Amino acid sequence: MANFGFESTTNDVLAGQDLSGRTALVTGATSGIGWETARALAAAGAHVVITARDATKADLAIVTLRDAVPAGLFDVVVLELASLASVRDAARDILARFPAINILINNAAVMTPPFGRTAEGFETQFGTNHIGHFVLTNLLGPALIAGAPCRVVVLSSAAHQLGDVLWHDINFERDPYDRAKAYSQAKTANMLFAVELDRRLRSHGVRVFGVHPGVINTNLHRHLTKEILAELRASAASGGAQMAPQMRKTIPQGAATSVWAATAPELDGKGGLYLQDCGIAPYATPEVTGVKPYALDPAAAARLWEISERMVGEIFALS
Repeated sequence: MANFGFESTTNDVLAGQDLSGRTALVTGATSGIGWETARALAAAGAHVVITARDATKADLAIVTLRDAVPAGLFDVVVLELASLASVRDAARDILARFPAINILINNAAVMTPPFGRTAEGFETQFGTNHIGHFVLTNLLGPALIAGAPCRVVVLSSAAHQLGDVLWHDINFERDPYDRAKAYSQAKTANMLFAVELDRRLRSHGVRVFGVHPGVINTNLHRHLTKEILAELRASAASGGAQMAPQMRKTIPQGAATSVWAATAPELDGKGGLYLQDCGIAPYATPEVTGVKPYALDPAAAARLWEISERMVGEIFALS
């Protein structure tokens, strides 16, 4: 068993691995850890399909990826997670072109934007980070099953420790908008989705993991001004939430746990786990970064699945 940790990079994790003949789909791969995840998987031989919010970003990302991996196999799909019409169009396109997917990495996210709503009226962070990926992954279910043994990686965050899903007011229809609470509930929802999806698909050879990539300077933090950071800290403190301090990672270090989750032999037969630093995370304490029990709760995961289906108006028969 390889000994990876905080400082491990994507190249470390994938050294000696041959992913030839495997198809990987990475959402939000035009920059940051999504781009690095796509690059690393392609360098190991995978056929990598990336998603981008518009054709211009897609074209630029493909150019830079091909410069980085000249022999790499890349394709692109336009996907706007904040629009379920776009999600459904993208899923149809993906299924038509790639009927078997061996690795799906739900990487795309937004973090602490001003208050807004998606095309269907969901709060922006919950609607983009959770609902968009919830619908996309379910629609791609036939391709995931066809690609078994398959791994699905859902990017969560240590920010889930700031609070559970706001079950009483998910879309901030009654309570004042709180950027920290909205981001935290979206990241908790990501992990709960991983738990329930793994329960539903493991008998088909599809295993699912949630990942905390670490603290990395990427475009995800474009809304995180000093003023907003102070607001987040005040919100967390007022709710009694505490998180262990974390050192920053480089982008290759930040993407390492995603590719480890997608490929590590030591995870065979496992699923529904929260991973960090290329390992299975412990429970969180104020001194130790890890996972809160509510983010792994099977009952809460099933509840969120049912709520998500009602929100999007569709029952998904993945089981």
